[in-house]
Amino acid sequence: MAPTRTEAVHKDARGIDVQAPESVLRLLAAAQVEAAAAVHAAIPAIAEAAARIADSLASGGRLVYAAAGSSGLMALADALELPGTYGIPRDRVVILLAGGTDSLVNLAGAPEDDAGQAVREVASAGLNAGDCLIAVSASGSTPFAIGALEEARRRGAATVAVANNAGAPMFDIADISVLLATPPEVIAGSTRMGAGTAQKIALNMMSTLVAIHLGHVHDGYMVNLHADNIKLHERAARIVSAIAGCDMPTAKTLLEESGGSVKVAILLASGAASPEAANQLLDGADQKLRSALSKLEGSRGSHQ
Repeated sequence: MAPTRTEAVHKDARGIDVQAPESVLRLLAAAQVEAAAAVHAAIPAIAEAAARIADSLASGGRLVYAAAGSSGLMALADALELPGTYGIPRDRVVILLAGGTDSLVNLAGAPEDDAGQAVREVASAGLNAGDCLIAVSASGSTPFAIGALEEARRRGAATVAVANNAGAPMFDIADISVLLATPPEVIAGSTRMGAGTAQKIALNMMSTLVAIHLGHVHDGYMVNLHADNIKLHERAARIVSAIAGCDMPTAKTLLEESGGSVKVAILLASGAASPEAANQLLDGADQKLRSALSKLEGSRGSHQ
């Protein structure tokens, strides 16, 4: 049987072990750029997946990542950033890794073949029709990823498959298929390289679009961030200052009044009577700051 694309030999890899170091690095860099470019063809599928995930989160459901090996690391990197960057509650983002947390210090290969573990993990997480599961696998045939997809689908959850081989078995199971058709790896089969790069880009794009759908982004600012360190407190104040047009001391004072909510602080700076009034505006605008600001401006205009 012919090797899949992720296992094939790269056309420029012959003699790489005797090339000059700079030549090797140029080849590796070019291969990464080529792999990243493969994401463009997947944009329609990524957009569809982001809309489905946003619907799940908006209705009280959860976003669940399931993956093994290098793909698991890409999924983990995306998932762990969502609460801090976009304020998505941590209990609404679930990460299922082949081999469990032990895989974070010992990335053994055998656990990825354990479809049974995936089934048990999905069951233990209590997935249901309100949730959405993303399974990530370079080959698209990893038993752990397939097991997670099958069990999630059986339980009525929405499912998304991300893989780097056309015709991947995962695509026959998932509601939405995201094909990242990356070229063969310079080091054949080392999918932590090009395939992993494309996965990271695609997952970052997907989750960012989810955040935009949910109203967590305004003019390129993360207006729903969770500020839990000095750097993020400063960032939150800069965001309030930039959007509301107030100085930094005022922005910091309003953030204290808002309990740390960037959106509420911006609405207070823009004329909302109280944090409670600001929250009511946001609730009536599906948490979209732009719509809430428009409602506030309209309300102020009608009272003049």
